[in-house]
Amino acid sequence: MTDKVHFDRIAIIGAGLIGSSVARAVMRAGAAGTLVVSDRDEAVLSEAEKLGFAHEFTVNAREAAQDADLVVIAVPVGAMASVGVTIAPVLKAGAIVTDVGSVKEGVFKALEPLLPGNVHLIPGHPVAGTEQSGPSAGFASLFDGRWCIITPPQGVDEGALEKLTKLWEAMGSKVEIMTAQHHDLVLAITSHVPHLIAYNIVGTASDLEEVTRSEVIKYSAGGFRDFTRIAASDPTMWRDVFLNNKDAVLEMLGRFSEDLTALQRAIRWGDGDALFDLFTRTRDIRRRIIDAGQDEEAADFGRHHEE
Repeated sequence: MTDKVHFDRIAIIGAGLIGSSVARAVMRAGAAGTLVVSDRDEAVLSEAEKLGFAHEFTVNAREAAQDADLVVIAVPVGAMASVGVTIAPVLKAGAIVTDVGSVKEGVFKALEPLLPGNVHLIPGHPVAGTEQSGPSAGFASLFDGRWCIITPPQGVDEGALEKLTKLWEAMGSKVEIMTAQHHDLVLAITSHVPHLIAYNIVGTASDLEEVTRSEVIKYSAGGFRDFTRIAASDPTMWRDVFLNNKDAVLEMLGRFSEDLTALQRAIRWGDGDALFDLFTRTRDIRRRIIDAGQDEEAADFGRHHEE
């Protein structure tokens, strides 16, 4: 654990899975004198208030950001600019503004022109989550042992960066620093394209005429089930991800298409050696992910079953 970090007032804008988990983790770490959570959806905010994972709750993002030392924006990338317009007039000098989205260049483009020059915009991305959404889906340990990537701009205030880094460490994360452009390329292949493939496979199965939908559901344990887990993720968030990281996603999709063509050729011509070599390499990747502590080696893809 890192040295104790403390902010007098932290505002979290957005009370979904990640925003509510950040709130819970901040409370667990004792990192805020006052923690205020805002969400424009009154039903979501009411649910969050009943769960009680912050000191204050408000539908007014500007009210939440007033006098905050740290503002964490936990909304889809497409809504970033709207939040920026709302909170910019009340941000105090020296405040840190960060986010939790999985696209980083888009965050800079949305927020940098809107925020006053005397605040520190330091985007971040905790590489953690589930397919669930909403305040009830969050939990304080979501970030434990997971990576949080911070993408500071050139000339960032080192004190502000250090304080944000210590906060993520206090919430259980391991922190990595990289440029926004490199982050978006890395996440395109490790997260965005896999989600796109999952959405596409589930959509293809739904559209098949030769196989009934009931058969697809009935026999889903054959592998289809595991695609449906990530295909169940929040549609608004993922729509905005693909629209705001399209260059990197399209580049990775091009590579994927080339490799898929080679795989088709190996199957067509009965090239068992090529198939075996590929499957051996991919199995090794799975082993390395487990060894790195990014998943567990439990039967049935880590699902826990009652006796």
